[in-house]
Amino acid sequence: MKAAFLTDRGVVKVAGEDARSFLNGLVTTDVGKLEPGLARFGALLTPQGKIVVDFLITEAPLGHGGGFLIDCPRALAQGLADKLKFYKLRAQVTVDNLSDDLGVLAAWDGTPAARPDLTFADPRDERLGVRILIPADLKDKLTALIGAELVDAADYEAHRIALGVPRGGLDFSYGDAFPHETNMDRLNGVDFDKGCYVGQEVVSRMQHRGTARTRIVKVLLDDFSPEIGATILAGDKPVGTIGSTAAGRGIALVRTDRVADALDAGQKLTAGGLGLSLAEPDVVRGAGRRTIA
Repeated sequence: MKAAFLTDRGVVKVAGEDARSFLNGLVTTDVGKLEPGLARFGALLTPQGKIVVDFLITEAPLGHGGGFLIDCPRALAQGLADKLKFYKLRAQVTVDNLSDDLGVLAAWDGTPAARPDLTFADPRDERLGVRILIPADLKDKLTALIGAELVDAADYEAHRIALGVPRGGLDFSYGDAFPHETNMDRLNGVDFDKGCYVGQEVVSRMQHRGTARTRIVKVLLDDFSPEIGATILAGDKPVGTIGSTAAGRGIALVRTDRVADALDAGQKLTAGGLGLSLAEPDVVRGAGRRTIA
């Protein structure tokens, strides 16, 4: 089993008697179904339905003060805390950015020998393993406790990329992408049966009308990796943008209809003059044929 401390992740805590209902009225996932040891994937959206920040959220046990712990990009943690404080109005909640005290240890490729407090399975894909919220100075001790080998965060990134799980800021831009475009609907990040939340009308409309033509896809690289943000071309026609890459694999944000047409026409895809192909072309063909935006 491997483990890596993810220095790019931070933790925000929301506590208080109204914390569960407060969060449930804001985010895409059903906070009502959370309990200690269980996590859900979700996001806070703009009223227009675009992602402000995506995150994993778990309930803290009473021994850790209760409340909810949000595993989010560290660079956005304070902004998320400020946004939640803006929304709280008269709700009996407290919001704290704990990123200087708590970080995220990810462990995968095996079963942990122990499950310390604040351990939860990654709800996006079981192959991503588990995450443990811990202070950075405990990463060696906790890694040994769960029977894992401590490796560099780049190893986790390569694993994530191979699975096609996007990372905000690299594979899509915050404030500019809808949940469907980043596959949140396919990664257990949107609960379509829960009550209202910010941006819900747009997300529900996209779900029911099937209007998501832009999607995250997995790509295979022919040779060297294109730069993040490089335009993907089919011939001379733009069809998407390259995201993060590692070990001959990558993630891209593409217009599925345009890519489907290019594949059917036998056109080669390139980014920055470098060749690439889709890891799962049939998925893109199906999406490209099904939706109209």
